[in-house]
Amino acid sequence: MTIRPILTVPNPILKQISKPVEAVTDEIRALMDDMLETMYAAPGIGLAAVQIGEPINVIVMDLAREGEAPQPRYFVNPEILEDVETVQPYDEGCLSIPDVYETVERPERVKITYLDYNGERVTEWAEGLYAVCIQHEMDHLKGIVFLDHLSRLKRQRAIKKVVKAEKLKAAS
Repeated sequence: MTIRPILTVPNPILKQISKPVEAVTDEIRALMDDMLETMYAAPGIGLAAVQIGEPINVIVMDLAREGEAPQPRYFVNPEILEDVETVQPYDEGCLSIPDVYETVERPERVKITYLDYNGERVTEWAEGLYAVCIQHEMDHLKGIVFLDHLSRLKRQRAIKKVVKAEKLKAAS
């Protein structure tokens, strides 16, 4: 497994729409293993393939709390089949937008379908943090970052903050 570099805003690759995956192959599983390793090292709770420069419909996630055993989840070609009208606000962050957290409102429950690590079809309801995270990561597959849900002023401020931090990191 390899830890891969995570792209940050305003990298144009993050705005690309990801392509469907034909089948869950050994190559896709190796990518998901790398993604999980990258996410854990960051550290984060979710990562879309496009965030490491692979614009395909693949997401990894682990919502285990600190001290709990890892609970990795894999999503290939995820789709939202249904959602509820009730929304919940949640302070979101993103590995592609380091050190920026803003409140975003999303449906509190969504019915999703996807292929798992073994290529098996799964259909289930997600709620709470799971619903927030899967919607956040699925946005990445559509070229959307959580900043796109904010006002233009908040979005511009956040991007400037990330660009400045990246410049400082590169200079040191």
